[in-house]
Amino acid sequence: MHIKAPEGMSSAERIAFYDCEENIKYYQYGTSAGWKKYEHNPVFGGIYETCFDVSLLLEKEGTLQQVFKMWFSWRPKKAIGYTESSDGIHWKEPQVVLAPVPGSEWEADEINRPTVIKHNGKYMMWYSGQMKPYLEDGRSVLGLAVSDDGINWERRELPVMEPDQAWELQAVMCPHVIFDEEEACFKMWYAAGCNHEPDAIGYASSHDGIHWVKFAGNPVLEKNPDCLWEQHKVVAPCVVKEKGWYYMFYVGHLHEERAQVGLARSANGISGWERHPQNPLICPTQGEWDSVAVYKPFVLKVGNKWMMWYNGAAYEEPIWVLEQIGLAELDGPELFG
Repeated sequence: MHIKAPEGMSSAERIAFYDCEENIKYYQYGTSAGWKKYEHNPVFGGIYETCFDVSLLLEKEGTLQQVFKMWFSWRPKKAIGYTESSDGIHWKEPQVVLAPVPGSEWEADEINRPTVIKHNGKYMMWYSGQMKPYLEDGRSVLGLAVSDDGINWERRELPVMEPDQAWELQAVMCPHVIFDEEEACFKMWYAAGCNHEPDAIGYASSHDGIHWVKFAGNPVLEKNPDCLWEQHKVVAPCVVKEKGWYYMFYVGHLHEERAQVGLARSANGISGWERHPQNPLICPTQGEWDSVAVYKPFVLKVGNKWMMWYNGAAYEEPIWVLEQIGLAELDGPELFG
């Protein structure tokens, strides 16, 4: 199988490399385990060009003031954007809320892949600060910003996490953070490894969101060579704590550019991950806006159903692929039902 194209190929050459006959016979399409894609996808992107890797909060749920708040990676702006919606489908005009810092040694080229929580009345955002993004001689680290309203942010001058373990190579990115009320600490799952698409998923904990202790046994989730859809790498975690389980939605790669979404669960969020028997849950749709890959899920429980926003990719000359945001839903409360 052709796994990873050499750098410097044109878009046409890369398409021919990845979509060769040897590869495409293994491509999977559609959804499983009761998940269904919204019929009018994508729900966000289009005129805003490539938008990817989102984080959401739902506030005032079930009231007339209900609002979904979405922070997203906005590639043309090289920044993090923000938008709002009353239903998670129809979104307002976005704005840039966090941009690169010219002259910075770690966040001058691009910032992206946010995770946002609200803790003690403050919005807290961890994000990837990148130098030479998408190139293997670049570097990615994690920064932290804090806000009163989710729009105006005050960021820390220095990163809060850097690659310092052998498996992390030169990049830590794609953080997902929760505050565990039972244990009174912040918990982070993150991807690390190659700077274009990282390789595996690690875990860290913190009492203040600034000083992180990485799990000594990292990575906690790695590729599974016995499952073609995730044989190459696993990345982009989104973790939900529900009824005594930590449920991790993640992206599995067949090869560098072919990706789909799966699910695993663990009793402690660190070890003993059990993959869903019907993985992958969300795959590309042939001939559609997400025909090449589906990336970075973000999942919320809304009422008695689950809503998943993800970025789908389709070939788009001359930029290689165009990524937009889609929605999938699961009726009922059971994720492993």
